[in-house]
Amino acid sequence: MTISVQSFRFVQELVRSESAIVLDTGKEYLVESRLAPLARTAGVADVDTYVSDVSRRRTPAAMRAVVEALTTNETSWFRDAEPFTALRNIVFPELAATRGGRPIRVWCAACSSGQEPYSVALSALDTPQLNGAPVEVLGTDLSEEMLVRARTGEYSQLEINRGLPATTLVKHFERAGMHWRVRPEVASSVTFRTLNLIRPFPPMGRFDIVFLRNVLIYFDAPTKRDILRRVRQVLAPDGVLFLGAAEMVTGIDDGWERLPGARSSIYRPRG
Repeated sequence: MTISVQSFRFVQELVRSESAIVLDTGKEYLVESRLAPLARTAGVADVDTYVSDVSRRRTPAAMRAVVEALTTNETSWFRDAEPFTALRNIVFPELAATRGGRPIRVWCAACSSGQEPYSVALSALDTPQLNGAPVEVLGTDLSEEMLVRARTGEYSQLEINRGLPATTLVKHFERAGMHWRVRPEVASSVTFRTLNLIRPFPPMGRFDIVFLRNVLIYFDAPTKRDILRRVRQVLAPDGVLFLGAAEMVTGIDDGWERLPGARSSIYRPRG
């Protein structure tokens, strides 16, 4: 191991202050593996030297690069399947019946390289009850690097293989050299912007659906409670919140109730 206790503590404090993600002692190996490419790019001998230089200079760009490198960017198409089944069979049809043809707005928070927002857009195209009603999807993430990738809508074959059905690939993607690109009819309904969940949300309007999946597990209880409270403020009273399979609001925020008939972690504002 090449990272010193002092350097690891600097990274711990930086990542926690900027993203609320907690790097417990024992995660030194993770810090080293994630920061090694940055050290190589900077032309320094090892991760400890790199972190020491960042902590001394404290330039915004360098510190942002460290935080982005330590942010988990795990994602796939139609992740866990069941939430997207509920989206097509329950949530979209119910909203289509109550929205009177106005756009249904969806926010995918911590969207990484974009597979989740595009999966939502693809699900909308596969929901006949929408009957052409517009669905607008916003994807946000802390990492500008991930958002640059998301905006291109291009994915390698390895990324495509992670959950994308072959029929969907043929119908909604086109070749882009060695990669696959989302077709314009899908990409046109999805936009991306930078957003840090632990900071006050910028003006975004009100959403009918919020995907906040596999995000809360990285935060402590007060941070979870604060984020859930602010999400409720931007969600329509009859809107729907999707959480990850291992996430729940019980004991954290009693302002939510589980969606009847749903087999996964899907909630509505209570009352």
